Amino acid sequence: MTILVTGSTGIIGQQVLKNLVGRQVNVRALTRAPERASFPEGIVAVKGDLTDPQGMRAVMEGIETLFLLVSNVPDELTQAIQAVNIAREKGVKGLVYFSVIRADEFVDVPHFTSKYTVERMIECSGIPATILRPGYFMQNDSRQRSLLLDKGLYAMPVGEKGLSMVDVRDIGEAAANALISRDSDTQPAPNEIVECVGPDALTGQGLAGLWSHALNKDIHYAGDSLDQFEQQMVQAGQPGWLAYDMRLMLQRYQQDGAVADMAALERFSRLLGHPPRRYADFCREMAADWS
Repeated sequence: MTILVTGSTGIIGQQVLKNLVGRQVNVRALTRAPERASFPEGIVAVKGDLTDPQGMRAVMEGIETLFLLVSNVPDELTQAIQAVNIAREKGVKGLVYFSVIRADEFVDVPHFTSKYTVERMIECSGIPATILRPGYFMQNDSRQRSLLLDKGLYAMPVGEKGLSMVDVRDIGEAAANALISRDSDTQPAPNEIVECVGPDALTGQGLAGLWSHALNKDIHYAGDSLDQFEQQMVQAGQPGWLAYDMRLMLQRYQQDGAVADMAALERFSRLLGHPPRRYADFCREMAADWS
């Protein structure tokens, strides 16, 4: 049994690899630069690039199960659809695709629509698949360390409708479990969609409160200004297309929220094998780390 993990050097890919170690499967990690990659013992680095379909044909020889994660880049849709087509050509028997929560609803957000298009293509491909739809990563908020500690601000403009944020460690564990399940199937299991979510509906004001408790200081929510958010991303050197994409995502969070229902939370818990982590615990871990 051989599994190929794409996006292997990123925050999610690293967690997936960590949770595949010792699971009696052969794991290959796709990377553009194997000589610079640092993977857990037993993981085989393979040179490849999702923008190179000729090279990916060679990479997918002998692969039985694929973890497909494509970064938020301008040609994300092209890379993903090429990868699924090549996987089908090479007889890959199972697929775990990394999508996003509300992919089918937030159609005005570019990377959401790209991922939902890939979901539809996978459904038509005939490859048995598990679609993972993660919520906003808790770990994204670790980037706010200086704002929280120095200015007393929680500055991500997530609004007040609520988000079911998820810990990346839970995503990695769930993805590994899904890959092992697909890899060991003697008969193809039905396709499934699993929302990767935490148990809490988190709002801007509520998040500021959790940080206040964890840091033992007053933390205030900086508000819902999307103009300021987009401008700050561009000033930090991010490309304009990405800043606008993130703005549109946050706009939908503010308008509609992204709170999982109980059925989705139970489905994710079953795949994990335990309840997902809570944001309050993440806050306490970060506070201890920063101290």
